[in-house]
Amino acid sequence: MKTIIVPLDFSEESLTGVKLSLMLAKKTNANIQLIHVIGNKLNHSNELIGTENQYAKTKFEDIIQKCKENDDTNCALDYTIKEGQIFREITKFADNYNDALIVLSTHGGSGFEELFIGGNAYKIISHSRNPVITIRRSKISSNINNIVLPLDITFETREKVPYTVELAKAFSSKIHLITIRLSNLKSIQKKLHQYAGQVIAYLETHKIPYSIEHLHGSNLTDLTLDYSKSVDADLISIMTEQEKSATNLLLGNFAHQMINKAFIPVLSFPNYHLRINTEDIWSLGAFNA
Repeated sequence: MKTIIVPLDFSEESLTGVKLSLMLAKKTNANIQLIHVIGNKLNHSNELIGTENQYAKTKFEDIIQKCKENDDTNCALDYTIKEGQIFREITKFADNYNDALIVLSTHGGSGFEELFIGGNAYKIISHSRNPVITIRRSKISSNINNIVLPLDITFETREKVPYTVELAKAFSSKIHLITIRLSNLKSIQKKLHQYAGQVIAYLETHKIPYSIEHLHGSNLTDLTLDYSKSVDADLISIMTEQEKSATNLLLGNFAHQMINKAFIPVLSFPNYHLRINTEDIWSLGAFNA
């Protein structure tokens, strides 16, 4: 990652995203761009917009000053203020950068426009063309020591592997690979074991320490979260599983539950975008169906 985008509404919950982004930037040498969006409302007068704009500017400058005083970062740390539809402005802003990552709190409430209330967080995740790390009142570790990487039966489930491996390299992480399934069908078990073998070959090629477990239960989210707790995971890496509705993109059920229930940060990938960045893993010949 080269740029970390951190949307803020200046609530205490959203400021957790700044803490996580600083930790990521130290290991990856990424720059940080903070962003606040003044949402569209019919009753937003020019005076109110100007007041919120000045408030946001003051808050941003205070955040940056505190980071400098605490010597939290030696990376470039900047901010921008936008006006418009919140999720569109944030995803469009992130698209301006090559190799961007969005760090997003899923709760907020600033007293002005509440960025993460009313589904904006889920809209940002489902519409983003860049990976997103979500934080749900999560504890921020000083390092990413353990990453849980669940594999399901979908073909796209493996496309998150190369990015996750690069993150593991930066933090000297161990990847805990798990296959998760609802069914006891032999064909599904065989397919998941095949996927796991392919990913293991990739991890070994890149000299990433790993473990492997095959899990079966009635809820894939609970399987993943219970296992993550057992290995003291610092991050869970998933696909966003976008589903198209008549008017919008929606998160798939697994991604939605994970983001809503996870007690640690969740790294989500948009499969329609990552496919173009996974040439090295496809070249192994392992990621055929």
